[in-house]
Amino acid sequence: MKKDTWKGIDDAGILALPMDDFLKKTTSRNRRTMLRLKFNPRLKQFIEEVRKIRKANPKKLIKTHLREAVILPEWVGLTFGVHNGKEFKRVEITLTKVGRRLGDFSHSTGRVLHSGPGVGATRGSKFVPLK
Repeated sequence: MKKDTWKGIDDAGILALPMDDFLKKTTSRNRRTMLRLKFNPRLKQFIEEVRKIRKANPKKLIKTHLREAVILPEWVGLTFGVHNGKEFKRVEITLTKVGRRLGDFSHSTGRVLHSGPGVGATRGSKFVPLK
């Protein structure tokens, strides 16, 4: 059976991974975001709140509008409610989601299914009987 890993690190190792090592292994965009937290106080405050909630009650659903937050290794096992513009979508953080963004797992647009043209949309549809 194949075990889940993130860049060669398993479940036990990811929780003990220091932030410096995480930043070395992640993408440059994530590295820049995490190094510039002083310019994004909402994200910095959110990360601190998640740390407090994780110590107090790790099973609690953490609701947020911050779709741009980078998923950190210490968040593995937590559950977030990520707002998609209409509702909060439940996102459970697993090892494979580390290093991505919260918004990647809460889609803001749905699939559009088009049907036939409506009455008056074309010249021929004038003669289509209404139900």
